Amino acid sequence: MIFLNDSYMKEFQAPIKIVDGDKVVTADSCFYAQSGGQPGDKGIIEINGKKFNVINTIKHELGIAHVCDQPLEITSGEVLGTIDWNHRFRLMRMHTTMHLLCAALPFFVTGGSIGLEKSRIDFDLGEETFEYKTLNTIINEFIQQAHPISYQWITNEELDQQPELVRTLSVKPPRTSNKIRLVKIGTIDLQPCGGTHVANTKEIEEFKFIKYESKGKMNKRIQFTLS
Repeated sequence: MIFLNDSYMKEFQAPIKIVDGDKVVTADSCFYAQSGGQPGDKGIIEINGKKFNVINTIKHELGIAHVCDQPLEITSGEVLGTIDWNHRFRLMRMHTTMHLLCAALPFFVTGGSIGLEKSRIDFDLGEETFEYKTLNTIINEFIQQAHPISYQWITNEELDQQPELVRTLSVKPPRTSNKIRLVKIGTIDLQPCGGTHVANTKEIEEFKFIKYESKGKMNKRIQFTLS
């Protein structure tokens, strides 16, 4: 999948594998398919000179399904897709910020949801306490330190030998062809993740803590937004 190697790729071209009502499935795509708390990409696809609005992107057993705002009568052809970059880049910034929160709070993640206006992440703190109002300072320092984001791949077996790399209890790392992608943020965070991220923390700009909520013994929720 193109987005796993390059989150900044805005266009792709690929043949249709199947059309199912309002869904156009291609074997590969730069559109991110909804998963792990991150929404799917939106944008436009063009097939045989006709343009269709993509309102969501989801996984399909044959590849990536681009969900359009109307059923398609086309059954074959080449797909030229262009993502809604403003939508994608906002989600990239939000997702990378969640990794920074993991760096600030070294606890297991029990849930999360990425949105355009605000996002949330849940931690299992156990008996630990944390002064959440300090997060604005901590996360914004990470951002201004301009940590580069890079990727490396390990095998399923290598991950099984390093279980401490997995921070999420609710979502398992995506295992693709016996490979796991690790997302590395400078020297402050390293964990498996299949989402999209910015290339440098400075692109996040400014973190804004919204509120803290206790959602039970194992779920301490942080809501945040970005400038």
